[in-house]
Amino acid sequence: MLIINISGVLLIVLIVWWFWLYKPKDVAISDQGLIIVVEDGTYQPSRIKLPSGDPVTINFLRHDAAPCAEMVLFPDFNISEELPLGKNKPITLPAMEKGEYAFHCQMQMYQGVLIVD
Repeated sequence: MLIINISGVLLIVLIVWWFWLYKPKDVAISDQGLIIVVEDGTYQPSRIKLPSGDPVTINFLRHDAAPCAEMVLFPDFNISEELPLGKNKPITLPAMEKGEYAFHCQMQMYQGVLIVD
């Protein structure tokens, strides 16, 4: 009985950490650019640091055949792009002011954020 209770508490702690406390690492874009891989229900990386004031091109590479992965939306810029399976898709974003800008699939199951400094 004690083992079951301890296992239950550990499972609750894991769930709280995963859904409310876990934050993926921020990745900065480099001179070589950045490729966001769409696979296994996620964008990798999902938190991207960008400089303010300049347009930027981000490349998406979709490996996930799920219908939800077909599109990426940047609602703050009114941009919606189709992501072909297994092919690189460059998306150019306009110059941005400091702040955070979300991007996601059409059902918001795949989510990411642009952090502009």
